[in-house]
Amino acid sequence: MGLFDSFFGKRRNIAVLVDGPNILRKAFHLDIREIKKEIVKYGDIRVAKIYLDQFASDKLIESMHNQGIEVVINTVDVDDTIDIEGMEYVLDPNIDILVFMTRDTDYRPVLVKAKARGKKTIIVATDVAFSAALRNTADTVILFKEKGQGEHIHNP
Repeated sequence: MGLFDSFFGKRRNIAVLVDGPNILRKAFHLDIREIKKEIVKYGDIRVAKIYLDQFASDKLIESMHNQGIEVVINTVDVDDTIDIEGMEYVLDPNIDILVFMTRDTDYRPVLVKAKARGKKTIIVATDVAFSAALRNTADTVILFKEKGQGEHIHNP
């Protein structure tokens, strides 16, 4: 960190990985714009990717593109791709914070590795069927209970 960074405080670089089939459901009423507003409180989003299966609608894909999110279409389970790319960001010296938007434990091993390498970890989720293991592993949880209502929970 340079003199000016320490004086003014360096903004952290964030990679956001979204488990589309797991978290983007109409029943959850999630607004990506509101979620991004909550995430940028921790730094600057440098990478934003949503992983979708081959059944994703053209409307959803277009909506994600319009919000500046890179869309990755998978013909196999998205979890494997997210795990691999998540580890790439764990090893990337330009990424300070790794954010997973999901509700299940598939990415817990990546969170553990990220923390071991000094990265901060954030999970964005809904309170519906949210994994206790994820809740207790991440440094911070942003929990959406109602549309636009993000509760920030910090783990010791």
